[in-house]
Amino acid sequence: MMLRISVLALAMALSLAAAKADQPSYGPQLEGFAYPHPVQRFALTSQGKDLSMAFMDIAPKGQANGRTAVLLHGKNFCGATWEKTIDVLSEAGYRVIAPDQIGFCASTKPEGYQFSFNQLAANTHALLASLGIERATVIGHSMGGMLGARYALAYPQAVEQLVLVNPIGLEDWQAEGVPYATIDQLYAGELKTSFDSIKAYQQRFYYNGRWKPEYDRWVSMLAGMYAGPGKAIVALNQAQTSDMVFTQPVVHEFGRIQAPTLLLIGDKDRTAPGANRAPKEIAERLGNYPELGRRAAQAIPNATLVAFPELGHSPQVEAPGEFHQALLKGLSGLGH
Repeated sequence: MMLRISVLALAMALSLAAAKADQPSYGPQLEGFAYPHPVQRFALTSQGKDLSMAFMDIAPKGQANGRTAVLLHGKNFCGATWEKTIDVLSEAGYRVIAPDQIGFCASTKPEGYQFSFNQLAANTHALLASLGIERATVIGHSMGGMLGARYALAYPQAVEQLVLVNPIGLEDWQAEGVPYATIDQLYAGELKTSFDSIKAYQQRFYYNGRWKPEYDRWVSMLAGMYAGPGKAIVALNQAQTSDMVFTQPVVHEFGRIQAPTLLLIGDKDRTAPGANRAPKEIAERLGNYPELGRRAAQAIPNATLVAFPELGHSPQVEAPGEFHQALLKGLSGLGH
């Protein structure tokens, strides 16, 4: 009996080891991960540092409509995560630009960089200027929604339409009573990041507990950078940008957004950065996206809210058909 238990335990250990061995390892700029379209590089100097901003630039496949869509990824996502949205928009006649922000994914991971939404917006604006794009439809998901809102505030003449897909920052967590965590504390936590921890977090908050095997690809994309040689700088940049998200709210300025705004909200989302360190009574009221979506639509002067009652944090990944139908309908409502 004891022998059988020992053999079973050994088999389980070997199985777990094999599963971990199957997980990919990527470089600090996602070297080794296959993007859905060719990756180009925009060289810029920011804060005295020579940086490289990765981006995809996809021409219209259908009849060109003269519009450009700029896709802004979330904190736990990359430009590549927009894969299906890129194809849908390109087929509909859009030129599509999908950058990776500095500090994320295939772009430079700088040391000693002052991360701010205004800085990331300025970097993105410089990229678009280099491509001759003066005006665009800006589509931001998750953290990219916070960035998109800040971009629309900083460069109102450059945004013909703003689309916010389950943006975080529809509430001010610090003002709600979530305790502050130092960058050192956040960094220590980031160093523990693994495939399993990323997947567990996304299962809990993103997809209402419903997991599909195809989501594993996006978990591996992130986990691979933590498993690779750039783990320390990847973790540090993630800690710095977590501080940025927590301490730089944009929700209080929604009333100044001038661009027509489309809110696409999966109501099952419960994402609330910092909720894990908040008292229970505070954590339980955070991330209420049905209410947050309604409040944002009321605060933004020219906003349209489209809710997906059964979808979570990433409706474009979870239900691409339903999401893209709503997206194209919302975009088509804009006159030229």
